Amino acid sequence: MDIIAGIIGLLFLASVLAGVLFFAIFMARKIGLIASPKNFEGDDAHFIKSYLVDIKRLSHSLIFRFFIIAVLIGVMTIPLDMVNDIVRERSRLYQSVLNDIASTWGQQQNLQGPALFIPYTEKFITVTYKTDKEGNERKINKVHYKKRTAVVLPDDLSIDVMLNGQTRKRSLYESLVYTADLKISGSFKRPKLQTLSNHIDHIEWSRAWLALGISDTQAINKVSGLDWQTNKSTILKVDYEPGTKVINTLSSGFHAPLDLSLPQGSPTTAVRYGFSTVININGSRGFYFTPFGKTTNVMINSDWPHPSFQGNVLPDQHEISDEGFQAKWSIPNLARNYPQLRTLETQKFNLKEFSAGVNLFETVSLYSQITRAIKYGILFFAMTYITFLIFELGIGRRLHIVQY
Repeated sequence: MDIIAGIIGLLFLASVLAGVLFFAIFMARKIGLIASPKNFEGDDAHFIKSYLVDIKRLSHSLIFRFFIIAVLIGVMTIPLDMVNDIVRERSRLYQSVLNDIASTWGQQQNLQGPALFIPYTEKFITVTYKTDKEGNERKINKVHYKKRTAVVLPDDLSIDVMLNGQTRKRSLYESLVYTADLKISGSFKRPKLQTLSNHIDHIEWSRAWLALGISDTQAINKVSGLDWQTNKSTILKVDYEPGTKVINTLSSGFHAPLDLSLPQGSPTTAVRYGFSTVININGSRGFYFTPFGKTTNVMINSDWPHPSFQGNVLPDQHEISDEGFQAKWSIPNLARNYPQLRTLETQKFNLKEFSAGVNLFETVSLYSQITRAIKYGILFFAMTYITFLIFELGIGRRLHIVQY
């Protein structure tokens, strides 16, 4: 059916071009560019012969040559558009396969955290005055409590990432994916929660937890657990549990319950908490991180030689070679808008507003090359026919229309 429709379209185009040609000759006669035939007395043969002579004369003009070139270029864009439609269809199929592989292997990963969450209670006293039937005024104190959660960000944060690129094939298509080894370490200062509110009644240090956000938790291969140390005491090994417990802040990830209680009479001013954890995850396209630390130092190494650094800040240092790349970031907390200590329920911030990372850029694919060639197709056609025309003018002889 497509072939029949194409033939019908070409016949229709030929008829339209013939009509345009006869109309052009008619108008050329009217304005005097072509002499009108003499002794025309209704002789059809003489009428047709005169038009053929005019067509031959008109075909030698430069304007007619440009007209023919424009028509030929227009005709040749028809199969070009048909090829372009096929390329778009195959490109959509290619993207669909890439998305399907990424959904099973692992999506683009975004690391957020870690952050420390500490529940506390605020006590509010409301004073009201009530007058009884005898006219005596009484003072009534109403006490109510509100549950709050303090969010504490690390004092320093170090993230070491090793991205090992791999290729996954499905049918005729290939997709670039990676396996990432993450080493996350840093420390927290014991926060002074009294600075958050003047109404703090009780701090539940024993119910604190540390949360780490990972955008695609289904792609996690292995987590070593949390190594937690208070000052220079023995390192405590804590197992992670699913979920962050604060899905409005960290939508996906995991958490580790912690007991931050100190012995009675212990000083709290110089207490520091050290942490470290190792994670192995899968991903595709790229890897991003959010700088939660007061100072965030990130090192990304990879065996992929085509990085594309993205995000709100570029790396301070980077080296790229045929064997891969290495990039370093050092980001202070002043670069972002949210503080190191805040109340979860009353202070809302968009943690995704500031991030940085790298995409594993793939070299130009076959479909993009074909699309680029199609975009320049009209230019190739025009240059070819104009070269014919210049050759014709240079030798001073007319080429036949069929040669065009």
